[in-house]
Amino acid sequence: MTQRTFDTYEDFWPYYVAMHSRAATRWIHLTGTLSGLAVSAYGLFSGRRRYLLGLPLIGYGTAWPAHFLIEKNNPATFGHPAWSLRGDAQMIRMMLAGRDAELAEIAAKWLAENGRLSGG
Repeated sequence: MTQRTFDTYEDFWPYYVAMHSRAATRWIHLTGTLSGLAVSAYGLFSGRRRYLLGLPLIGYGTAWPAHFLIEKNNPATFGHPAWSLRGDAQMIRMMLAGRDAELAEIAAKWLAENGRLSGG
């Protein structure tokens, strides 16, 4: 599949959310990212440097299988790593603020306009 390109993060954001169209995927991302952050924070404050790997290992280790198994797409990280990291942080902030339904609406709108595509 041809990789999608975007000129700005604002153009990328609805696509990123659409690649997380199912609530289960979003909640797995949230759980993995927050768990990874907790393990990394422990490593930082305890001086146990190996635990700093918690964020990338636990975060990606839980998120990527959700794309393959639940969404049936490729993680947007593969084609847009920096914007995907920013998108993940924005998505998690919105979820923690109780705005998951808004994310579902953004995803549904993008998919209705563009069709279901694999990540990229």
